[in-house]
Amino acid sequence: MGRKKHKLKHSIRKVLKKRAPNRSLLGDVFILIMLLAIGAFLALPLVLVISNAFKPLDEIFLFPPRFFVRNPTMNNFRDLLVLMSNSWVPFTRYFFNTIFMTAVGTAGHVIVASMAAYALEKHGFPGSKTFFKIIITTLMFSPVVTAIPNYLTMSKIGFLDSYLSIIIPAFGFPLGLFLMKQFMVNVPNSLIESARLDGASEWKILWKVVMPMVKPAWLTLVIFSFQGLWNATGGTYIYSEELKTLPYALNQIRLGGIARQGTGAAVQLLMLIVPVTMFIITQSNIIETMASSGLKE
Repeated sequence: MGRKKHKLKHSIRKVLKKRAPNRSLLGDVFILIMLLAIGAFLALPLVLVISNAFKPLDEIFLFPPRFFVRNPTMNNFRDLLVLMSNSWVPFTRYFFNTIFMTAVGTAGHVIVASMAAYALEKHGFPGSKTFFKIIITTLMFSPVVTAIPNYLTMSKIGFLDSYLSIIIPAFGFPLGLFLMKQFMVNVPNSLIESARLDGASEWKILWKVVMPMVKPAWLTLVIFSFQGLWNATGGTYIYSEELKTLPYALNQIRLGGIARQGTGAAVQLLMLIVPVTMFIITQSNIIETMASSGLKE
């Protein structure tokens, strides 16, 4: 008992030592409570999705609605498996389509954005500033505005009803180029010149010198690109059922009427698991890399 009390006192002393010297203990407690309150509020939608996935049908339609489930059940997931098994296209095909398009689209986006940003930032060719301004301008267009031009472009080059109609537009998403270029500004030119003097090729300089230094940028890009492609239904560009994605198939199940509302809640939870897991894993790497970076010329 005495040992535990000693450890508790030691922990409290360590926390007090880490406090900002110009801030009172009351201020630290207030900030901690405020952060906990904001964190709990922001977590409410995620908790609601998890709670709904385990609610029986009578609790989903209960009025006034309850936030937390009282009688949790796995029936929603069981019904989802039954519906999946009755699909005339194997459900693994939908899963493969989504994984393939997400992986190739994300990798291609990071590679193309990195190469273009390196050329713009470290090889100032004539017209590079004008080109970058054009890229900044394209960030202001919403996907709704560019939907018809994108469709016409995909139709002209024959990419409709194929994986390429989802993958190729992901390669040229301007946010990635903008993000990578802004981070590459902090890469010292003297370091690149030293690598050139040592005989390294431009390709090697980009992947061995520059990319490790802008790790927070491309990890952030991986998160954005992965989440966007994971949720892509491809409904506008893909018509063949065997090329459809997992979100499309799950949405069809969810839109099956009142009887499938419980299944729809289970679908929402399953669609959230992968992006949230990806975000949590990558976010820790980003924070760690940002804390250890800061190399300036």
